[in-house]
Order: sequence, then C-alpha cells, then structure tokens
Amino acid sequence: MSFFRVLLSRRHARLATILAVVTLTLNGCAGLFGGDPLRVNVAGIEPVDGQGLEMRFNVKLRVQNPNESAINFDGVSLDLELNGKPFASGVSNQSGVVPRYGEIIVNVPLTVPAFAAVRQAFAFAGVTQSGQIPYILRGKLAGGFSGGVTSGLVGGNRFIDQGTLSLPALGMALP
Repeated sequence: MSFFRVLLSRRHARLATILAVVTLTLNGCAGLFGGDPLRVNVAGIEPVDGQGLEMRFNVKLRVQNPNESAINFDGVSLDLELNGKPFASGVSNQSGVVPRYGEIIVNVPLTVPAFAAVRQAFAFAGVTQSGQIPYILRGKLAGGFSGGVTSGLVGGNRFIDQGTLSLPALGMALP
C-alpha cells in the first residue's frame, strides 16, 4: 500500500509542478500582450449609394494606440446599436498599422437594412424633447499583431464607443 501512496504523491507533485510552470508561462505571456485598450472614436460619417431600400454610410474611425508597441491589423468589423437595438453593421478588408503612441483613420462602410431603418424611424418618433439617442458602436481590428509578428494577438483588438447622438445634429427633424 505504501508503494501506491508514494507513486500517487509523486504524480501529484509532477502535476503540481506542470500546473505551476504552465501558470507562470501564461502569466508571462499576458504581460507581453498587456497594455491599454485602443481608443476608437467616430471621426466622420458620409452617406454613400445604397442598394434598394437599404442605406449605406462610410464611417471614419479615429484609432489611437496608447501603447509602446505598434498594432498591425488586417480587417475591421463594426456593429452599431441605436436605442438599444441593432441598427447597422459593416466590414472592411482594410489593413494597416496603428503606430505606437499614434493614430490613424480607418474607413468602414456601414449598411442599414431597410427594416432596421423603419424600426428606428418609429423609435425616433418617441424620442424625448432633448432629441438624444443612445448609441453603442462595437468593433474589432482583426488579425492584429502587437509588437511585431513574434508576439501576435490572435483574434484582434476589440473596442467599444458609446454615447448619445442628437437628432438635430444628424440633420433629422423631429416629427
């Protein structure tokens, strides 16, 4: 019996050692990839031609990198919510580099499906006198690499921008 106890205690010791090494390794990697999140804000919105009843916009995003390493990306994805409801989405295969402690402008075409536009038109009718509409813009700079190819971040860099929009500022009249 004591032979089995010794064997089990050695297995537990090996397992504990392996777990400790894996944990320390992962914590070390997290330190390499750690940093401040990207700052992403809408810098401009321009209407573009749509198909059928859909509306399309070109959204210009100002992407700021407050980190010591440049961030390479290969694709952008956006989802826009207005009044807590999905409103528009878009993707772009634009690629580039956000320099360390730098910024760039990224263009992403957004599509507003016809039904989303109609749904929001009815929602706008119920907007308060202030005309303020809450929005949430979620996105991802895909395939991002932070600090060069050797320390790549698989999955990209996600970001969120939220606030309120004013209907008069959008050039829309309240009903």
